Amino acid sequence: MKIAQIAPLYESVPPRLYGGTERVVSYLTEALIDLGHEVTLFASEDSVTRAELIPCAKTALRLNDSVRDPITYYVLMLERVRRQAHRFDIMHFHIDALHFPLFRDRSRQTVTTLHGRQDFIEMSMLYRSFPEMPLVSISLSQRQPLPDANFVGNVLHGLPIDLLKPTYDPRGGYLAFLGRLSPEKGPDRAIAIARAVGMPLKIAAKIDKADEPYFRATIAPLLVGGDVEFVGEINEKSKASFLGEARALLFPIEWPEPFGVVMIEAMACGTPVLAFGCGSVPEIVDNGVTGRIVSSFEEAIVALGDVLCMDRRRIRARFVERFSANRMAEDYLNVYRTVIQDRMIEAPISALPRMPQVGHRPRQVYVG
Repeated sequence: MKIAQIAPLYESVPPRLYGGTERVVSYLTEALIDLGHEVTLFASEDSVTRAELIPCAKTALRLNDSVRDPITYYVLMLERVRRQAHRFDIMHFHIDALHFPLFRDRSRQTVTTLHGRQDFIEMSMLYRSFPEMPLVSISLSQRQPLPDANFVGNVLHGLPIDLLKPTYDPRGGYLAFLGRLSPEKGPDRAIAIARAVGMPLKIAAKIDKADEPYFRATIAPLLVGGDVEFVGEINEKSKASFLGEARALLFPIEWPEPFGVVMIEAMACGTPVLAFGCGSVPEIVDNGVTGRIVSSFEEAIVALGDVLCMDRRRIRARFVERFSANRMAEDYLNVYRTVIQDRMIEAPISALPRMPQVGHRPRQVYVG
């Protein structure tokens, strides 16, 4: 199959540091190649891939201080994709809905994965206006606010099996928080939980410009005392050690998390997860096996003891079973085939060769 992957330009594929969507696009692209498919990746030029790379920006936009208008780069990228659309059996978009108007007439040649939250009122308006665009959710929770959207699949994220090596005998003695340092991710609750149980906490987090005031006003004052260490952003190579040596990952979110890649990264390392049951968490954490799902600060304090005693080999085994990149790629291939088959069945008669008029009703012809 000839497949185009259209990635965000904010980060490279894979990203150098934080970047959940771009990381998933990278894992999917490489897994599809491993399965024998021909993949073209539209991304920034500093991306690293075995696919054919069509560069659409010199570097990741977040790392380029000279970029003033990111939309310009996306418009130019979409024009480039449009010109080459005839090359592909399917075009897989990971850029929200930016492409909808330009690719509406090719909707059955596209799949769009929704990577962000969908519980804003504008989202329903958007998908009602473009009902022909096939959508893929990354959790069933994510699609709940959109009962009438055109979902053609639900595909949980996956990681390469050998990406993060498991640690079965952690020696770090700390709890870990990994992700974006923003209010909805709950870093202040993670600090409170760690202090309540008397364990040190390490925070590896990205701070977006929009979250800098929150960091200065709320988090920075909590970093005194030596029991909480802020290590900043970490790259892929550092994750295995950071997560693997941790006794547990704290995921005390306060928002409808669409997926939460860090949870399966922890599981890949054999590290259990203590998570608040918002959004997709119940679909990802096997309660009592790979972690515990709680609903309050008090419940988290009580549950942490059980989490620290969980079988790390069993956690790793469940990760391999449920969250491999190959499983993700196979799931997407099933979605691609469904969309392609529907396109062939639903091809309008006006698009088919005109039959000669010979005095009798022409038989109906289907493309298939």
